[in-house]
Amino acid sequence: MELKTKNKVIIAPLNWGWGHVTRCIPIVKEIQRLNLVPVVACDGDALLLFKKEFPAIETILLPTYGIKYFSNFTLSMVFSIPSTLKGMYKEYQQINAYVKTHPQEILGLISDNRLGVYVKGLPSVYITHQLNIQAGVFSAWINKFHHYFINKHTACWIPDEPDSVFTGTLSKHQNIRARYIGILSRFKKKEVLKKYNLLVLLSGIEGQRKKLENLLLKELEHYKGKVLFVRGSFKKRKQETVTSDNIEIVDYLTSEALEMALLTSERVICRSGYSTVMDLVKLDKPALLIPTPGQTEQEYLATYLHQKNRFYACHQKDVTLNKMEQKKDVEGLCYKTNQHLLRQALLSFFKDTVS
Repeated sequence: MELKTKNKVIIAPLNWGWGHVTRCIPIVKEIQRLNLVPVVACDGDALLLFKKEFPAIETILLPTYGIKYFSNFTLSMVFSIPSTLKGMYKEYQQINAYVKTHPQEILGLISDNRLGVYVKGLPSVYITHQLNIQAGVFSAWINKFHHYFINKHTACWIPDEPDSVFTGTLSKHQNIRARYIGILSRFKKKEVLKKYNLLVLLSGIEGQRKKLENLLLKELEHYKGKVLFVRGSFKKRKQETVTSDNIEIVDYLTSEALEMALLTSERVICRSGYSTVMDLVKLDKPALLIPTPGQTEQEYLATYLHQKNRFYACHQKDVTLNKMEQKKDVEGLCYKTNQHLLRQALLSFFKDTVS
């Protein structure tokens, strides 16, 4: 029997909002440019999004972690430990079973925060921008737990510019040797005519996503500018009550459509999820960041980037139309990112296979 060439790379993003999957899209494209074959391993809406972006791509359905979101993010993580461990064990079994049945095809794997996706003896990368998770009194324990799984991989990659330009202390830790691979975004900056005064871009775990949607729609009833409101959900909405006819509401946009929406909008209102921040940086787009209440990572990023005068930020409970319309000149948003860091990392990691 003829042996198959090892040219498949498994990419497994965590299904937690859309951030992990969207930042893996440029990785998939770069892998394809290197004449390698990406195989996406995921679940839920994240897997649906990948299938929309890459209809012909091979996929592996992984089990969900079953995380239940409460008002406090840290407590959500603590109470979800049993279901998370169960999900990790199941995905570990599935990934290892897949590799076992494709022994002459798999070159390596890339896990974006999926703790159970690794195979002993197989080259693997773990992607995260949180080596120093902010979780209050649980920080030391959670970070020790996280680092244990990171160290099972061959390498750790941080999606940021060197010196933690946009992640601050989140990506700094002396016990983990990591490589910066630059800002990961699907988008490219280009000059286009503006169509919208405001783009509302929602995402994240349900509950808080819906709360912010309702809050913003109510505040926007008296907004005079033209608005594109992207709900960030695959679930079809019920008829919304919007008194003005200047608000266009859509559930979801493909990468191409979302890129154009961002480019044609003057300002953005969105969560302070790190993948969204990377898109804003790439497109040099001013924005109001609203962290998900209780989600410590988003709260830290919003505060950090506000203090660095890169974006304006406020708490969800303080959102008003006045704050949404507020103009703020930000310094240093236009940052010349190194577009070659990701390719260099991939070439180095797969140096014996690609040229």
